Amino acid sequence: MEGYRVLTTLLLMRSGYAYVPYSSLESVIENSKEGYYLALRQTQKTIRSPRPNWQRWAVYFLRALQQQKQRLEKKIERERLVLGTLPEFSLQLVEALKERGRMTIGEIVNLTGANRNTVKKHVATLVEINHLAPTWNRQGNVVWQTLTQTTLCDSTHETHHVHLL
Repeated sequence: MEGYRVLTTLLLMRSGYAYVPYSSLESVIENSKEGYYLALRQTQKTIRSPRPNWQRWAVYFLRALQQQKQRLEKKIERERLVLGTLPEFSLQLVEALKERGRMTIGEIVNLTGANRNTVKKHVATLVEINHLAPTWNRQGNVVWQTLTQTTLCDSTHETHHVHLL
């Protein structure tokens, strides 16, 4: 399934998305297993014929992509709403971390010129509302990374079953 994630990300980025929040195509397929296997079996029956029929598989796959696109649109809209309520400095922190990946408190202080305690307060608030998470670098120092590109608004797994064919 990893290939689907790469292909989907490439297609979305070529369609003008500045970044692609993670949205699992696997979960779309998992929620429509019956349609997946039906399309797969029907295509496999003709695969060795002089004219393989890819239509059922192509239709299934395109509908799965459409479902994923709708999920991503919802995630992005939720992210805009949530980010719109943050103080300006917190927004700057989130944006800086999106650009740089991970940063220590000291790196954030150096980048922003803000007081170390102010930075710590904003980081703590962003952790509390699931925008940032601590990780550790090779030296064992705590570094902060944003969750908005990967897990924001994805704390609950959608479990609707969708029939894609």
